[in-house]
Amino acid sequence: MKECWIMVMMILLLKESWCSDGCLENERIALLQIKSHFNSSSSSFMSTWGVTADCCSWVRVYCNSTTGHVVQLSLDGVRSSEEDYWYLNASLFLPFQQLNYLSLWGNNIAGCIKNEGFERLSALGNLEVLELSDNSFHKSILSSLSGLSSLKILSLSGNRLKGIINIEEFNHLISLEELDLSANAIEGFISSNGSDELSKLSNLERFDLSYNHVNISLLSPLIRLPSLRYLDLGYNQLEGLFNFKELGKSKLVTLDLSGNNITEFVDSRGLPHLQIIGAMSSLKKLSLGGCGLNDTEFLNQGVCKLKQLQELDISYNDISGSLPSCLANMTSLQSLHLSSNNFVGNISLYPFNRLTNLEYLDLSHNLFQIPVSLDLFFNHSKLKHFKSQGNNEIYGEKTEQNLTPMFQLETLYIDGYACIKAFPKFLYYQHNLREASLQSLKLRGRFPYWLLQNNTKLEELYLKNNSLSGPLQLPLHSHLNLSLLDISDNLFHGIIPPDIGTHLPRLELVYLSKNDFNGSIPSSFGNMSSLQILDLSNNDISGSLPSDFCCSHMLEVHLSRNQLQGSLEDAFFDCLQLVVLDLSHNNMTGSIPSWFERFYQLAYMILGYNNIEGEIPIQLCNLTQLSLIDLSHNNLSGHIPPCLRSTSNFASLSNGEEIEFTTKRNIYSYQRSMLYYFSGIDLSCNKLIGQIPIQIGYLNEIRVLNLSHNNLNGKIPASFSNLSQIESLDLSHNNLQGNIPSQLTELDFLEVFNVSCNDLSGRTPEKVKQFATFDESSYRDNPLLCGWPLQKYCATMESSPSIPRSSNDTEESNCFIDMEDFYASFGVAYIMVLLTIAGVLFINPYWRQVWFYFVEVSIDKCYYFLIDNLSCLSKFKLF
Repeated sequence: MKECWIMVMMILLLKESWCSDGCLENERIALLQIKSHFNSSSSSFMSTWGVTADCCSWVRVYCNSTTGHVVQLSLDGVRSSEEDYWYLNASLFLPFQQLNYLSLWGNNIAGCIKNEGFERLSALGNLEVLELSDNSFHKSILSSLSGLSSLKILSLSGNRLKGIINIEEFNHLISLEELDLSANAIEGFISSNGSDELSKLSNLERFDLSYNHVNISLLSPLIRLPSLRYLDLGYNQLEGLFNFKELGKSKLVTLDLSGNNITEFVDSRGLPHLQIIGAMSSLKKLSLGGCGLNDTEFLNQGVCKLKQLQELDISYNDISGSLPSCLANMTSLQSLHLSSNNFVGNISLYPFNRLTNLEYLDLSHNLFQIPVSLDLFFNHSKLKHFKSQGNNEIYGEKTEQNLTPMFQLETLYIDGYACIKAFPKFLYYQHNLREASLQSLKLRGRFPYWLLQNNTKLEELYLKNNSLSGPLQLPLHSHLNLSLLDISDNLFHGIIPPDIGTHLPRLELVYLSKNDFNGSIPSSFGNMSSLQILDLSNNDISGSLPSDFCCSHMLEVHLSRNQLQGSLEDAFFDCLQLVVLDLSHNNMTGSIPSWFERFYQLAYMILGYNNIEGEIPIQLCNLTQLSLIDLSHNNLSGHIPPCLRSTSNFASLSNGEEIEFTTKRNIYSYQRSMLYYFSGIDLSCNKLIGQIPIQIGYLNEIRVLNLSHNNLNGKIPASFSNLSQIESLDLSHNNLQGNIPSQLTELDFLEVFNVSCNDLSGRTPEKVKQFATFDESSYRDNPLLCGWPLQKYCATMESSPSIPRSSNDTEESNCFIDMEDFYASFGVAYIMVLLTIAGVLFINPYWRQVWFYFVEVSIDKCYYFLIDNLSCLSKFKLF
């Protein structure tokens, strides 16, 4: 009984040391101190710390369920990458005596406070994992880590470790099993005492040195690590002499040499080849992608000897010719990457039939001939992923065998330029597909709804650029996993099924463009709660826009080149994340809603070629991410908002999507890679009035500005000289007056310039730089404009004396004559004539007598003229 009471008292005492909710009080206080030290923003997960008393329930804090001690802290990304660098007080982690995992990834830490570095954590004997990636530590951090003898995993990837590293810094990390130093600027390793051994790191199994500047001559100490099994030296631009004999002695299981110049490596005799790699009998994974290899000798004499090799990557090289027959000996291969080379030949003639362990095969971007039936792989029961994209030739056999394949594919990509009449028969036996792509094969027939019914796990289906026709027939039952459907550029017709949103509710990306769909947009698109991209462009869809089909996740709407009509007033009100809105080439009416300012991420607003009326809302100035604005060919009126902006934008645009925009007198389609560097404003062919705002001249990233075919007046702003990136400037067909600012000759990238059909005057810009390339069409129909390249010369104007202009003048004169000067000079001349006449009459008596006689005769004639005519008028009666 006494023993029982003692046990109860001990339990009570232990419980007293804990907080009432199961969290140790001293550790809870330490966490709050860490929160204060990190000075996290209100949006950080740390803002919730302290709301509840139990720190074990706090976000990213993990405790031992038995002892209540904190054992893991994941403090990733607390400080934004945009914030300033700062210094850590590592001693704040000392209260966590049972801590075994600490992650400080992505916090912009530049180092530690003096005497409060990681050396203080040597007291944490249970700490096994320390994640310090994506910070700004320098190599001085290494000395403070040397006391953490319990560490098994250390990651310093993506920091600022530069130059040569002293290997003795790691000698005390005797328990270390994984070391990640990738994405730094390390050049190699040396020892201050002359030793080139890392003997203390006897347990190190995985070492990642990829994406550094490692020098081959300084790698030898690493190769001799006794337990090393995984070595990643990818993308170091290794060159020079490297003795592969050292590698041959290792017990490496995985070796990654991708992105290096392999041809510079030598064997023990100094000969430049890779054959000796065949001695690495334990190797199971070898990556030689992007190494500049150009023949298959390294396969014949080296790699093919690796009988245990399970994964081989030789993609992104320049290897040409046929595949060597020795590949047939590599029967353990499970993954083979051959993409982006120049291999040729029919794969039916290669020994793939012997590689029955293959699970992954990528033949993309070569010059292979590949049968669409894939019958040579029918006995490969483990095959799950097959890819052939790009330049390979896909062909169909005249007669397909009615055999059931043993494989069940999860990924299938057969894309190429071919003419295949029907879907390959093996597809009817597939029930486990996740991704299926059969593009640019000119497949005929109807939509393969059966493919959706048979593969309930299918997530992505690509059937772009074929010859499929008929209506879009959906599966009988709802498909709950399909997230992407691309059937663009086919011959489908009829209406889009009204219940598409019910049958395919999980769609995120919908591409139905370049078909012949008609009817209206189904309102059931509103049932797709995760819809992000909707592309129905280049069809014959009519009717108005549904007011409820858009949801909060929508990023892109492509509805151009249809027959849509009605107003924009209610269609996209809830699309707050919208990046692309393309409704060009339709029959939309009404005005642009002022609430478009809600689209705070909108980068591409393409509304050209419609019947939109009203003024351009001033609220559009609040859209700070706008890159392309196309409101051309509408009926817009009023003034141009001076605050309208356009800037280069790195806003996300889905792969394959295009945006049409008129520049340099032509309509071009721009894909994502080009749009990163492109911005422009097109307000042409409207009824805009007033002057061009000078503020537009300060959009120094804009490349296209088209204000032509409006009713704009005033002068061309001299501020346009600040448009340093502009390539096309069209101000034609307006009522602009004044001179063309001479400063425009500073625009070095200007390729198209058009100010024709205005009321401009004065001299054309000098024939220098880009303005030496513009012909008469750029200036025609400006009656008061002269100079090259017009046929009207300015010789008369150049010979007249010029009047100096005031330094305060900021714009050129509107015409040749200053009217104020004209009136003043005319008045002075008139007075001078009168004074001259009076002076002559006063001096010369003869002329004075003649003058008075002339005046007397004139008065008499006027008198008798009036008497004679008044007598005639009196004879008429007034009624």
